[in-house]
Amino acid sequence: MSAEQRIKNLGLVLPPVSAPAGNYATAVRSGNLLFISGKAPLPMDGKPPKGKLGREYSTTEGYVLARSACLDLIAVIKDKLGSLDEVAQVVELHGSINAVPEFEEHAKVLDGASDLLAEIFGPAGIHARSVIGVSSLRNGVPLTLKATIEVKLG
Repeated sequence: MSAEQRIKNLGLVLPPVSAPAGNYATAVRSGNLLFISGKAPLPMDGKPPKGKLGREYSTTEGYVLARSACLDLIAVIKDKLGSLDEVAQVVELHGSINAVPEFEEHAKVLDGASDLLAEIFGPAGIHARSVIGVSSLRNGVPLTLKATIEVKLG
């Protein structure tokens, strides 16, 4: 089944691509690689989520926030490639988690994004990844994601 069909079957609707937060591109393609800039969770109740994992957000809520940010990341892929079916492989996913110092479940939070990529892209969605905890992120968002995507040739 194609990625485009999977996203429909999951009942997911991609959001409009969010604008960059500064003087940079949402994604840059070099050869058959697409480098996607950092994406934060989508607004909830009309405003962007703000706060830290381990304080304002639980691990379970963080999982949902990572899934939300991943939807924005996937929207960029579709916008830049025209179709999600142009993805050959999700190569790498990196997450930065805005967390209190004692928070230790970064990987469980990032699973929200990793699981969504696997659901949509199947085996091509299984990727290398890294996740780090940070003391702050732009505008106080709880997490950001960035990714490298291999594009089908031809």
